[in-house]
Amino acid sequence: MMANPSSILRFISKLLNIIAGIAVTFMMFLTVADVLLRAGGHPIIGTFEIVSLLLALVIGFGIPQVSLDRGHVYMDFLLEKLSKRAKNMMNTFTRALCLILFAFIGYKLFSVGARFHASGEVSPTIMLPFYPVAYCVAVCCFLECWVFILDIVRIWRDQYE
Repeated sequence: MMANPSSILRFISKLLNIIAGIAVTFMMFLTVADVLLRAGGHPIIGTFEIVSLLLALVIGFGIPQVSLDRGHVYMDFLLEKLSKRAKNMMNTFTRALCLILFAFIGYKLFSVGARFHASGEVSPTIMLPFYPVAYCVAVCCFLECWVFILDIVRIWRDQYE
């Protein structure tokens, strides 16, 4: 029996969101430890680089789950005045625009990741490679596209609101 694509997306998004939460927690502990050790004259080398790369992962990994939960800001006061059909069309239009945007961002991140991989570009202090982060965030952008497709299907099946 094959699982529903919606449930697969929800599972993957939840898993990525958990990883993002772990990364935020690690960033917090690393930053606190660096501040305390820096006060003692022994900073943790590469803290800025690690936190910067983890932040990119946190943002990328969190986006699909936030969209599934509809946890972002909506400007519904304009849509409230529209008919149900006009609302559906406007919601579809915005999701289609976002789908195009995230597909483009994902594509560009894959090409940036390929350039980072080919050039061997790494962080200056602790030599962490950049390309895995670019690839991971690109995959999350494509997952976000899947979320927008799911939203469009739900909009036209009257399951969205």
